[in-house]
This record gives sequence, C-alpha cells and structure tokens, in this order.
Amino acid sequence: MGRKQTKSGKIRLTEVAKLAGVSPITASRFFRNPEALSESKRERVDSAVKELGYVPNLAARALASHRTEVIGVVIPSLTNNVFADVLRGIYDSSEGSRYSIQLANTRYSILQEEKLLRLFRAQKPAGLIVTGINQTAESRTILESMNCPVTQIMEIGDSPVDMMVGFSHYDASFAAISHILEQGHRRIGFLGARMDPRVQRRFEGYRDAMKAASLFDPNLVVTTSVPTTVTLGGTLFADLLARTAEIDAVFCVNDDLALGVLFECQRRQIAVPRDLAIVGFNDLEFMASAVPSLTSVRTNRYEMGRHAVTMVIDAIEGRRPREPVLNLGFQLMVRESSMPQTT
Repeated sequence: MGRKQTKSGKIRLTEVAKLAGVSPITASRFFRNPEALSESKRERVDSAVKELGYVPNLAARALASHRTEVIGVVIPSLTNNVFADVLRGIYDSSEGSRYSIQLANTRYSILQEEKLLRLFRAQKPAGLIVTGINQTAESRTILESMNCPVTQIMEIGDSPVDMMVGFSHYDASFAAISHILEQGHRRIGFLGARMDPRVQRRFEGYRDAMKAASLFDPNLVVTTSVPTTVTLGGTLFADLLARTAEIDAVFCVNDDLALGVLFECQRRQIAVPRDLAIVGFNDLEFMASAVPSLTSVRTNRYEMGRHAVTMVIDAIEGRRPREPVLNLGFQLMVRESSMPQTT
C-alpha cells in the first residue's frame, strides 16, 4: 500500500520527517542548512526524500524566510565563449553549496535587463550576479532595492551597487597598444564590433594610448554595432585596408575578430608579423594554437565567476569582504603575431 498523500497529491515535509525518524524542524533544516545536521541524520532524511519523491516548495520557503536559495545570474549572452568561462567558474564555485543558479540572458538589451531584474526582485533570490557596471538608472534602482548581496562582474568602477569583481578594460587596452608601439609600429588600426560599454572602454584605451604617442588617426578606426564573428574580422580588416594601405598593426576588441584578420591576411598573402602585427582581446584557447600564434589580452574569466559566487555566498552568511571591489587584473600574452622577427 502506498503512503498517504494530501488531497493535492503532494508529500508533506512532516511525512519525510516521520519516515526519517527526525523532527519536522530537523527535516526542514536539511534543505536550509544541511551542514548543521549529523551525517547520520542527513543520510536518513535524504533517503526519505528520495523514497517519497518529496519536492520542497521553494515559493513557500521564500515567504517564510523572505528569500529563496537561488542565486540569480544576469549575463548578456549564452553563446559567447567569454561568458561560457565565467559560467563554468560560477557553477564550479557553487557546487556543494545549498544554493542553485538561475540564469537570465539579456541579449545585450538594457530594456530586457530591467525586465529580468524586476522578475528576480519578485522571486526574492538569495543573491544576484549581474554583468557590467553600466546599468540604466532604473536597473540600478532595482538592484539597490533587492535586499540581497549583489556582485557586478566583468569590470570594475568607482560606484559598485554592492560588490564588484573584474578588471579595467581601459587599462588592458592601453597596455596592449603600448606593447604594439614598443615594437616600433606606428599605424595601428582598431577593429571593433557590437560596441557595448566594455568594448567602448577598450576603444578609449586605444585612443588615449595613440594620442599619447601623437599617432591617433580616426581613419584607422573601423567599428560596427553587429555581433562579432570570425568572418566579420576579415570584413572589417578589408574595410580598413580600403581606407588606408598605410597600416602596420591591428588591435581587435576580441579574439574572433583577430582570427578573422589573420585569415584575411593569409588570403591576401600579407605576412604576419613581418608585414602586420595582430593583437586580440580575451585570450581564448585558439589564440595560442593559431599559426602564427596570436597575441592577446588574457582576462581571468573563470576566476571572475568563481569569485563572484564566493563573494555572494560569503555575504549571505555574514562574511562580507573587507574590500567590496576585487580587481583581478589582466595579462598580456605576447606571441608570434606581435613579436619582431629576427634576421
């Protein structure tokens, strides 16, 4: 004979507690803070949950505790390899905790971000991780009213909503251009796509580095608002060459564009790095495997995701970081595409 269920067909927590031989409070603690239970009690409650097929009512628990055990993650893309690395860090860091990850994709839309943040606020998450620092005034107001720890990721700034982990895109771009200039190059092109706020800061770093060297020329800048692809990199490079043949290096705002430039150079029989230096941004895996290998700015994306979750969970549990802004920095990975050839 099967166990008696409620009229709605749902198993009650009291039934789980009875089968496990523990109090309802102990059974409830298994879902809220399993580390507080002895190993024996955890095993008994876990066995009862599986035998009965009990599913906790997250909505009811949220009403009782004023929050769920969900950490919301708001990112602009699920297909961009950059965010795949961030998500890997987020999931690896949250594994073993009692918190679940709930993803939301803004698709680079500020209006969609506002909508998703309103939805998360209604769901009462335990914490929130949100991409970038350029939220609209409405989005920032929502974030400030969340009543839970919030970590902004991918970059750093002077005014965190709560906490922040990332690096300076401006400084990273400035360092990349400084490296190219140190190799003796003077006509350095800039290729940009999508031009979201982080990419715009990379352009500002390029512009200021070139101006500091009295070399900035708007004709060397080619940008588009369309999403990045490898093919687009070749197209933008062709547009740059159509503007001016006097070019000896190219800085690309991401690695897909840089690889596209390399392919276009090979098609046109432009030798890299003899005739043209190429530098990308993010240092995806293929940059080291390309022939020639491609110089890029390495961004610590996995660590960003890992630290973001750790900061949120620590804050939830009363262990807020002493410094709310964590700068992970960047590394310029110098490879064949920007190294001077020896004769």
